[in-house]
Amino acid sequence: MGTGASVALDALEILRAATQYELGYSTCSTHSWTGLYPVYVRGEAYLAASQGSEAATEFQKILDHSGIVVNAPIGALAQLQLGRAYTMQGDTAKARAAYQDFLTLWKDADPDIPILSSQPT
Repeated sequence: MGTGASVALDALEILRAATQYELGYSTCSTHSWTGLYPVYVRGEAYLAASQGSEAATEFQKILDHSGIVVNAPIGALAQLQLGRAYTMQGDTAKARAAYQDFLTLWKDADPDIPILSSQPT
């Protein structure tokens, strides 16, 4: 088993094939929550590989295409992960803004939701 960074880099290589389809919309899901998932997973892999700038680019791509995401959970989670990516880069002002936007989106959410208290790995 490889290290976290090694596994993340392997994931990035595998996800390269999805790039040409990432703005596509699948009808395979009953919930239609498939749009931009490869982008989200790629952003997660960049975070795991400690590549905050690249991660921020991926999560921002989701936010820039909210019409594809509609109300899928990755729309709000991309805002949270964008904050984590900015934190990784040391950009506290952008991180604070991204976290605030996330908390505004989830202001009425159950306060015990694990994502609100989880830390990036």
